[in-house]
Amino acid sequence: MSLNQWRSDETAHVLEVSVRNDTTTPVRFQDVQLVTASFAKLPPERVDTTLARTPRTDIRIPYGEARCDPARIPAVRPATVVAHLQVGNGPLQKVIFSVPHPDATLTGLLNAECGAFILRESADVTFGDTWTRKGKVLSGVLTVTRKHGDEPVAIDDLGGTTHFNIRPVSGERHPVVVLEPGTRSLEIPVEVTPARCDPHAFAEAKKAYLFPVWGTVGSGETYWLISTPSTQTQATMLSYAQETCGLPNPA
Repeated sequence: MSLNQWRSDETAHVLEVSVRNDTTTPVRFQDVQLVTASFAKLPPERVDTTLARTPRTDIRIPYGEARCDPARIPAVRPATVVAHLQVGNGPLQKVIFSVPHPDATLTGLLNAECGAFILRESADVTFGDTWTRKGKVLSGVLTVTRKHGDEPVAIDDLGGTTHFNIRPVSGERHPVVVLEPGTRSLEIPVEVTPARCDPHAFAEAKKAYLFPVWGTVGSGETYWLISTPSTQTQATMLSYAQETCGLPNPA
């Protein structure tokens, strides 16, 4: 048994419990639950999955919010997977699987979520609502807003997505801008362009609008958060990309 996460499940806060059955006896999983001090405990997830002989089957379950420290990313804690299962025609039984510690998947999820939490404790980065098309470029702003404290907050870099590139108009990197002490907010003028134009791409655009932003508070570590445009801005970006790429509008 191991834990994994498909890229398509990152936005859904879902991971995969990968299990195998080396025998010819069917094993039915009724429900599955992740238990660890690193993430909030959710109720068992009903899955009703029967495994024949298989080298690997992934069972998708949600996981809770990371338990983060405002000052540092905590070490990942030991984890178990609790399942109610039935072997063949036997009775339903509770089985506790130990997850090898430290688990790489849980470590990655904890680091990403708690890094974003620490960064957002000081400042957040959001998309503006007004976007203007200039030729083949979509122009707008990102807004950096202070939330707590008064340390300088450096926005070190902006990252694109599977479908869109984004760059600061200034061309500056590392840092792009610094929110200085005493400053409540500032704007970063940016330009957005399509990263791809294949017709089927935007039909499967689960991560098209998840823009990573790297930042550093004071002299601390550099963390990253995900900034997501509003639904209205996403629609503007999609329409712009379809026109720029010469793609047909969906019916």
